[in-house]
Amino acid sequence: MRFPRKLLLIVVGLAVLAGLNQLIEHGAGDFRLNAYYARIINLIGINITLAVSLNLINGLAGQFSIGHAGFMAVGGYTATYITVYYGKAIAALVGSSLDGGGVIPVMVISLSAGAAAAAVAGLVVGIPSLRLRGDYLAIVTLGFSEIIRVIILNIPSVGGATGFTDAIPITNFFWIFAAAVMTIIIVRNIAASTFGRVLATIRGDEIAAEAMGVNTTRYKVLAFVISAALAGVAGGLSGQLFANPLSPQSLNFVRSIEIIVMIVIGGLGSITGAVFGATAITVLPEALRTLDQQFPGLRMVVYALLLVVTMIFRPQGLFGRKELTLPWRRRATSLAGARLK
Repeated sequence: MRFPRKLLLIVVGLAVLAGLNQLIEHGAGDFRLNAYYARIINLIGINITLAVSLNLINGLAGQFSIGHAGFMAVGGYTATYITVYYGKAIAALVGSSLDGGGVIPVMVISLSAGAAAAAVAGLVVGIPSLRLRGDYLAIVTLGFSEIIRVIILNIPSVGGATGFTDAIPITNFFWIFAAAVMTIIIVRNIAASTFGRVLATIRGDEIAAEAMGVNTTRYKVLAFVISAALAGVAGGLSGQLFANPLSPQSLNFVRSIEIIVMIVIGGLGSITGAVFGATAITVLPEALRTLDQQFPGLRMVVYALLLVVTMIFRPQGLFGRKELTLPWRRRATSLAGARLK
């Protein structure tokens, strides 16, 4: 019996991630990765999930949402709450603990709950607000994000203003980049599907799409819900990664703007651009940190100037709407096109 190629790729991919996780978390032989660099790598993975998921609504569908941090907060606090209060009980069901094999069902359940909660929030916000367009939609999503932050500030069981100090850091490189790859695959498949072509039509001319009988609100809400669910997964990973807790202050308006900058720098509508933008915006401030030793505050000035220069000379983003494609994928696409002719 022939082994399915896609299943083989999944198995190989998971094995590679497991090996890299072992290398980063525990080292190999004399190699030990500095904890600071490991932290940066993990942040890159989380930001890739956030940027690619936001690119679905802001890039592919052509809407303008600036409330992504709100969905990240919903998913993050939901997932972390389940781990803190029910994690040991879930792990005990498989006869293990959070230090052993029990972490797998805990992560799966907590991240799934975080994604579901964020998706529901996306649906609640999306149904009334996605009838709006442009600046009006941006204002509504911003208001939602701030409402979520204020609500969290007043919930003692999740730490309130001090943050979720009881959070258990059980996330690692494997879970973070498995989620990032899953997000890329989901958004890439959506972009290549009929659903993606409808979103492209809405982005091009929403009035014309409505005139052709397309239920634009339905498609925008669906894209919004999927984007929110993926942001919830990123929030759950972030909330369970570090010893320092989730806090409302770290999930404010500035965090949403930071994610938007990632996809604008990379190129709206480009998944490759979103990945590059997330990596660059995560690494660049840290790479410039040495400037602070001699000139305090200059790091952020240089960082801002680089962003301004990029927007002046490359307003469409570094990749525009283009994608990097592997050579064998290009050959396969060319052959498929030749057969159709």
